[in-house]
Amino acid sequence: MSDRPQRLDRRIVAEGLAESRSRAQEMIRAGLVVVDGRPASRAGRLVGGASRVELMPGAPRWVSRAALKLEHALDSFGLTPRGVALDLGASTGGFTEVLLARGAAHVWALDVGHGQLHPRLRDDPRVTAIEGVNARDLSADMVPPPDWITCDVSFIGLEKALPPALALARPGAVLVALIKPQFEAGPEHVGRGGIVRDPAVHGAVRERIAGFLSASGWTVTHRGDSPIAGADGNREFLIAARKKGAPATGDG
Repeated sequence: MSDRPQRLDRRIVAEGLAESRSRAQEMIRAGLVVVDGRPASRAGRLVGGASRVELMPGAPRWVSRAALKLEHALDSFGLTPRGVALDLGASTGGFTEVLLARGAAHVWALDVGHGQLHPRLRDDPRVTAIEGVNARDLSADMVPPPDWITCDVSFIGLEKALPPALALARPGAVLVALIKPQFEAGPEHVGRGGIVRDPAVHGAVRERIAGFLSASGWTVTHRGDSPIAGADGNREFLIAARKKGAPATGDG
């Protein structure tokens, strides 16, 4: 290792602690990186070659911090993925990875972007990537009826993103979705920096999404807060629901 100072996010990648600078930055924001025994908070901090860069003991090795949100939902809601899962807004695959680790047999990972899915997931035979497809354009010829749906989308509301997947799901299927108020509330409720701060707006958004799911033939079973804020600092929320009908594969 050169003695020349290097940005912390670059150093993390160079040492193999993260697969990309964006992932390194996520880990720093989550408080998972330690430099010379002290937590680091800035990705742009210059670190000398003699400095020791480590991860917090027990730091998760998921492909993205989004995994922490689904992991929390499964634990706090008492849910276990089974069968075929559909991950909407897969991105690098945080939710996809948790679904597989917790018991899903196969995950169809859909994202409007291209080339974002982490290589270790792209190369996993249990994963099928669907790239360049908006969730609202999903059709029955693209995926088999899912037993599980997860959703973590941005720049589109759940009432637009979810309907095709909800309709395709098997009776008894389970949904776990991330509610992001900044993409659900009207622009008049979004403040400086794109942050929604009013708890009343948070509550109204959550109730509206719950009502939408109920009207779509799903029973809301659990609600909760995301364990971490979004990358922009917004509060986010979790909601789980089950499609009316016979139970999905496994205990859901």
